[in-house]
Amino acid sequence: MTRPNFLIISADQHRGDCLGVEGRKVRTPNLDRMARDGTRFTAAICPSPVCQPARASILTGQLCRTHGVHDNGIDLDADTGDMGFAGTLARAGYDTGIFGKAHFSSYDARDPSGRPESVLSSVDFGPEWTGPYMGFDQVELMLSGPTNHPPLAPPQGLHYEHFFYADGHGAEKTRLYHEGRGDTKNAAQTWHSQLPTNWHYTPWTADRAMDWLRRTRDTDRPFCAWVSFVDPHHPFDCPEPWSRLHDPAEVDLPAHRTRDLDKRPWWHRAAIENSPKGDAAEVAVRSNYSRIEPQTDDQLREIIANTYGQIAFIDEQVGRILTLLEETGLAENTIVIYTSDHGDWLGDHGHILKGPMPYEGLLRVPFLAKGPGVRAGAVVGEPVSTLDIAATLYDYAGVTPGLPQHGQSLRPQLESDAARDFAMMEWELLPNRVGVALSLRTVRTKDAKLTVELRSGAGEMYDLAADPHELTNLFDHPDHADMQEALTAYLHTRPSDIGPNRTAVGPG
Repeated sequence: MTRPNFLIISADQHRGDCLGVEGRKVRTPNLDRMARDGTRFTAAICPSPVCQPARASILTGQLCRTHGVHDNGIDLDADTGDMGFAGTLARAGYDTGIFGKAHFSSYDARDPSGRPESVLSSVDFGPEWTGPYMGFDQVELMLSGPTNHPPLAPPQGLHYEHFFYADGHGAEKTRLYHEGRGDTKNAAQTWHSQLPTNWHYTPWTADRAMDWLRRTRDTDRPFCAWVSFVDPHHPFDCPEPWSRLHDPAEVDLPAHRTRDLDKRPWWHRAAIENSPKGDAAEVAVRSNYSRIEPQTDDQLREIIANTYGQIAFIDEQVGRILTLLEETGLAENTIVIYTSDHGDWLGDHGHILKGPMPYEGLLRVPFLAKGPGVRAGAVVGEPVSTLDIAATLYDYAGVTPGLPQHGQSLRPQLESDAARDFAMMEWELLPNRVGVALSLRTVRTKDAKLTVELRSGAGEMYDLAADPHELTNLFDHPDHADMQEALTAYLHTRPSDIGPNRTAVGPG
């Protein structure tokens, strides 16, 4: 059997329910078609609800307290990264590439880290550098900076930043990026960007991947590529006309969008009321950028409409990529996965963005797969995780993993009705994020979820079948002791290969 190609397409902060096929009022025709042509997982979760830990887990197949990137601002060990799926498949004969946002290393490290993704060290990697990096042979990246400010001018920056400034008009483009038009009701971090779409990082990411697929990859070898879009990450800065695609008056609001902190474990309140710790720059980022206060319904509609625009803009690129695979005949032997590193509360329970409250909007991610052997039109409700991607690639490629795997191959679910018991998430927060150290672990089954803060023993548990909006915390409720006992047993199956806590080199 010919070894299949692999194409992983990911977004950043894309909720699992924000697909047209999931019933939300977002326009995703290409992703909806991918779901019809392949398998859709409706209970797929992230292994950690923030970027760096989740991405390192996808690459390595390990939970974050094992690979060591247990929060943003901690760099993935280079040797560990090289033993992830990209490096392992490359050593087994695959041509590998990554395009867009990697975020395996901290963008705003306080000191030069020697990593290309560090602003201070990016000056040492000119426009001709194309890898290798973390096991990927071909590397065309952006700094993660576009998520909180425009591209930095060379000599700082990576491939996207050099592209952005190549014609000498970077300053004008930056002005257009910041310029908004129309009333967004003073919604937090929300505007209709005037940056022309041909200079935007969303189509740029697709362009670079498509160029590699068409022209520069080694056609004598199977390929494994990761196409990593940076949106719908905040700020909600979708460019026109995509930002106007969804009328704010017509988007769907969360069913429960008020904060009821008195009904929640202690850390919910602490996470939004405590002051982050660290130097002045880090406190400013965590306080002003990583937190959004409750919004009015009109403001929330603006945020959701802009987010839907970002998703639709990505959907357009997914369609272009899938069309390329079909036109070149590659689709016949390519397994394509679409997912996200984590979700976004997007108004659920009065919260926006992400943090240590693993409600479904943050925990659950879209997960679609299509390709040879993958069932068409299948909808799988078993609990799975993006942690399972590496094990799945190894299974289909017939390759021995480079690292011990916490994930499991999804081949049984992609090809049949095989059951799964649970999926797991963990996150070790240092005080720099929310002002208090937290050690969180979550298990999710098909119809229930338990989260425990391991330092204090406090927790929350929800019967998702009876209470899909997670309104009633059943933790330590005597009538649900059997459920808690079963979920706790799953929680304790986590392997004992936990490493020491590490010190962040910057906010993220």
